[in-house]
Amino acid sequence: MDKKKLIIRPRRYGAETTVISLRLPKDMIKVIEDIATTTGRTRNEIMVMSLEYALDNMEIEEK
Repeated sequence: MDKKKLIIRPRRYGAETTVISLRLPKDMIKVIEDIATTTGRTRNEIMVMSLEYALDNMEIEEK
């Protein structure tokens, strides 16, 4: 099975934002920070793009 890649594109959502609290493993945060540094994006931008990708590619299994 081919592994899909996350492609960094311009922002898709331009609406008003809301602050939420989210607990993540420290090693995941390190990976996100490394990607942000490499791509010149903010950590928040990388997380939003990752969530957009997940929502676009999510498949919900029925019981």
